Amino acid sequence: MKAVTLFMLVATLAGRASGDVPLPERSYKILMLLPVSSRSHMNIIVALAEALAQRGHKISAHFPDLPPLLDIERNQSLTLMNTHFSITTPLPLLPSQVEVGAIHCRPGKPLPQDTESWLTGAGTAGVIYFSLGSLTRGDSMLPEYLKVFLEAFRRLPQRVLWKYEGELEGASDNVRISNWFPQQDILANHNVKVFISHGGLLSLQESIFHATPLLVLPIFGDQPRNGMLVVDSGIGRVLVWEELTADRIVDTLTDIINNTKYKENVGRMSASLRDQPMTPLDRAVFWTEYVIRHRGAPQLRCPAAQLSWVEFLMLDVLGLLLLALLLLLLLIRRILRGISATLLVGSAKKKKE
Repeated sequence: MKAVTLFMLVATLAGRASGDVPLPERSYKILMLLPVSSRSHMNIIVALAEALAQRGHKISAHFPDLPPLLDIERNQSLTLMNTHFSITTPLPLLPSQVEVGAIHCRPGKPLPQDTESWLTGAGTAGVIYFSLGSLTRGDSMLPEYLKVFLEAFRRLPQRVLWKYEGELEGASDNVRISNWFPQQDILANHNVKVFISHGGLLSLQESIFHATPLLVLPIFGDQPRNGMLVVDSGIGRVLVWEELTADRIVDTLTDIINNTKYKENVGRMSASLRDQPMTPLDRAVFWTEYVIRHRGAPQLRCPAAQLSWVEFLMLDVLGLLLLALLLLLLLIRRILRGISATLLVGSAKKKKE
């Protein structure tokens, strides 16, 4: 068994391993450095780790004497990016930069019978799914916002699945509360009309993958930017917490559900995201094992990674150009002074004559 250290940088950062990728000739020990340890962000890493483990590789040892992270980063051969051109701005990428956006997304699984029956019982009005992610607890919501949502949901014809931790008083009969729901299986259900989300990247990808329009309520981090993507792509709308009212929530949800453009737009984006020659997970597995097979794959490494920040920004070249410009200006100044002095001497001679 050969030990291989693999550093994966998952950026502006869960599954099965498909038979499309040939099995490796041997198993390896793979060290995974996880820069973010929140539950939602771990989903990306867990998907790849489980797929690699299914292929015989070994992430159960600890290595206390690691080199500095900066040295490991400079020595990396592969960057797995949690992006995809169909759901973000297309960018030119190096061969070592591989897009694996929506790596954690998967087809929906059958729901528990009681949940399935509850969704079906909503009839043609459908269901609204409400979750603010794994970091924000429902019971941490300010009372004034909680009151607004309860009033808005009471006035809607749809049923509401609300991921809410803790006890909730005053909820109407069309609202079902739980501290956890199988989110992807919920979003995959055809009767779910809208996903009310905080706009986290993973939830955004899941909603697009399952073609569910969004109502985004950004809280922090990249969520406002993701909300702008939702609006610009026409796959949903955004509301600001400070401006929330029951009327505004009802009107916005009614628009998203009744206006077919949101469902059509997210359907087209979902089709584009799904239309790939191999799944993002298979692609991540292939390139990970490619680096292993080629003993670190130095051919993938960008030479710029070895440059200092002065060299990378070409500050030395810029300094040389500025120095040359300064010398040129001094030379021009001296020439102009010489010409001026000559002209003054000539003028003085003429006056004397």
